[in-house]
Amino acid sequence: MIKVAIIGGLLHSGGKKNLIMEFYRNIDKSKVQMDLIADSDSNGIPTEEWESLGGKVFVITPYKNLIAHECALYKIFKENNYDVVHGFDNTLNVFAMFVAKLAGIKLRINESISMGHKGELKNYIKLILKPFSKLFANRYMANGVDCGIWQFGKKAYEKGDVTIFKTVINVEANAFDKQLRDDTRARHGWNGNVVYGFIGRFEMQKNPLFLIDIFNEISKKQDNAKLVIIGHGSMKDQMEERIKNYGIADKVENLGKTENIKQYYNAFDAFILPSLYEGLPVVAPESQACGLPMFMSTEITREAAGCELATFIDLNTPAEKWADIIIEKTVSNMPIRRSYVNEIIAAGFDSKAEAERLQNYYIQELGKV
Repeated sequence: MIKVAIIGGLLHSGGKKNLIMEFYRNIDKSKVQMDLIADSDSNGIPTEEWESLGGKVFVITPYKNLIAHECALYKIFKENNYDVVHGFDNTLNVFAMFVAKLAGIKLRINESISMGHKGELKNYIKLILKPFSKLFANRYMANGVDCGIWQFGKKAYEKGDVTIFKTVINVEANAFDKQLRDDTRARHGWNGNVVYGFIGRFEMQKNPLFLIDIFNEISKKQDNAKLVIIGHGSMKDQMEERIKNYGIADKVENLGKTENIKQYYNAFDAFILPSLYEGLPVVAPESQACGLPMFMSTEITREAAGCELATFIDLNTPAEKWADIIIEKTVSNMPIRRSYVNEIIAAGFDSKAEAERLQNYYIQELGKV
């Protein structure tokens, strides 16, 4: 059996955690056993489910206390005799890769699942660490071509040194469910509304203030429009202030942080994601699988388009024009809502198929090192 240490880093509810869990849920545990290592300042460590699947969970000091962080990693690596360390922490993976090499772990995979953008402190750290991405790892992976090129370079990608494993989801579980849609809308009192949704962190990366600008323009054109936001983050107060200033508080509902999001994909009529940067956001295939139109900024990789429901709009486009595009395509889709499961599977987002491919990758690459 192959033993794998998964480096989760800072794990909150959302894309990275869901991606890791989908691989672990579906991988053949008679061939591959995974343990999860996460930072102690995480608020979404899936300890109960992970351990129920047979793996161990280790919670360690965050990288900001680097010596304690590295010492904790070294102790875990040496005590558990891993064959593989697989880092899902982008450029921060360099710290785990360094210790893994010291500990003698044969296969060291540095995976990129997002890119960077100037303006956030964490992204300056990303940019500083990016040149060291290939220093201690001996395999490079990404959840999309754009992420792979951003972190490891175009030459490495063109040489075939970067392996792409797309952001994966349980496609069948995200199929459209009319009854769930009807029940959710009735419970929240949304019948008669056109519901625009956002699920994600309230941080600069997601561009939440521009999201409010867009909806403000939508609300001028649609009396029955409603914006439902689900998540948490440091920009919550700024968002609420902008909503108040626009005078649209009665049309915006903040449901906070929730794990049970399938019902909302079904209940929404459109999903808006005007991010400044992304990797390949998990909300994209999840939304599209249940037939939900997805409106994304052109800063998001085109690989996020699993079917015709994805629309990309330039961030230089005024909020009013975003509103026009969204309203037109949303209204035209509403009478024909259906599942897009087959299309999303064909686009390569199915966790079952990709988990099998990942375990075969571990076996194959271990034979080379």
